[in-house]
Amino acid sequence: MRTPLLLDIAADACPDRPALGGGEEGDDFASYRARASCVAAWLAAQGKANTAFLGMNGTALPVLLFACGMAGTPFIPLNYRLADDDLNKLVARSAPSTLIVDDDMLPRIAPTDGVTLIARSDFEAEFMAGAPPEKIDLPEAGNEIAVLLFTSGTTGDPKAAVLRHANLTSYVMSTVEFLGAGEEEAALISVPSYHIAGISAILTAAYGGRRIVYLPAFTAEDWVATCAAEAITHAMVVPTMLDRILDVMERTGETLPALRALSYGGGKMPEPVIARALAKLPHVAFVNAYGLTETSSTIALLGAEDHRAAFASDDPAVRRRIASVGQPLPSIELEIRREDGSPCAPGEQGEIHVRGEQVSGEYLHKKAIADDGWFATSDAGWLDEGGYLFVEGRLDDVIVRGGENISPGEIEDVLRSFDDIADCAVLGIPCVQWGEKVVAVIVSKSGQPDTVAMAAAIRAKLRSTKTPEQWFVRDALPYNETGKLLRRVLKAELAAEACAG
Repeated sequence: MRTPLLLDIAADACPDRPALGGGEEGDDFASYRARASCVAAWLAAQGKANTAFLGMNGTALPVLLFACGMAGTPFIPLNYRLADDDLNKLVARSAPSTLIVDDDMLPRIAPTDGVTLIARSDFEAEFMAGAPPEKIDLPEAGNEIAVLLFTSGTTGDPKAAVLRHANLTSYVMSTVEFLGAGEEEAALISVPSYHIAGISAILTAAYGGRRIVYLPAFTAEDWVATCAAEAITHAMVVPTMLDRILDVMERTGETLPALRALSYGGGKMPEPVIARALAKLPHVAFVNAYGLTETSSTIALLGAEDHRAAFASDDPAVRRRIASVGQPLPSIELEIRREDGSPCAPGEQGEIHVRGEQVSGEYLHKKAIADDGWFATSDAGWLDEGGYLFVEGRLDDVIVRGGENISPGEIEDVLRSFDDIADCAVLGIPCVQWGEKVVAVIVSKSGQPDTVAMAAAIRAKLRSTKTPEQWFVRDALPYNETGKLLRRVLKAELAAEACAG
């Protein structure tokens, strides 16, 4: 099944329902499909193997995504936050392609063989308008690539993750009820197009019949104002956004009464932040979603009732589930495995493996999935007795001190229990004696952190080998725009500081 069919059946069933944007500038599902059909005909005429996009959020994105599916060309959204040299490397990797670019970003793109540049203003004025062509029918044979997403490259050069039509439609149809949204519902999308959450939001909204509204770039002030003005009912944020959103709400007195559901993911959510959010927005259902680019988005969910149960419970085993990502989706098989491939017992940490139709586990020119369909995520985690999944971070983040593997996550959890800690990261940096030594980077609310007390707490709850040997204080930690801590950047900075010191 191709992704455009998700839009097709929605447009057939409810052509007059609002689908894109708001007010007089919005499109219903019929005009949404018509625009995508116009663009698909134009793309087919270009004769390029790929279609790439570089720019900010907006209604051109969902139109272009579905048009690519109609025209049989993979959609490749590019990261505009990259340095120009790195960006142009990805542009070259997209060739032969048609590349739609925001007008103000055109000067950043170097001439590249096989790449045709189209200004976004021209694209929106000429190719998204006009009478739609005859319906484009493509054969169902094969399982072509729908989307190519370059991974964030936080631990190396970006890889081109392959998402096929079957992966994406399987995810949507197993998690979303067809036209399950009410006509008044609207989703706010503030994550960028080159993140899997931005892709899945388009597809799930179309199949569910929910209007989508775009925030070109995130600021907490704009997010709150747009939510209020557009009566947004559903939204997704990364942890670094939520605390700032709550600050704006407190400052302005806005309560967002229309908001019903708020999902978060992309990084670890500090418990004080989600507790504050639950108190501030008691009418909102909070969902923690865990997934990867290679799995077509979400594979595990901590639902609204799980959030409430965890905070209300006196049972430590239930209470700690607020730090979990919930349970795997019914359509997903999930196992925790040791290095030798054997399954871990409950409570035992290992590598998270997943299997299911939505799991691609494929990169361009490289298969990363086993013959039996299992995909090794490179994420460390464990399951409790109730099947709740706890993600401890990337396996690459594990600190190897004197032959002992140390997970940063459990140390960071202890640090976050201190009221003075606004943010923290634990890493390993080179050490002559032990190979790596444990160091902590903290963001202190007071500016005078009691590292002696913190070290004592870690020593008491864990053990001395897991106690940071060096402490660094920062005003903020480096994150990318999708909420992932840039550990490689931080680690390099700390190693340089330690050598200098």
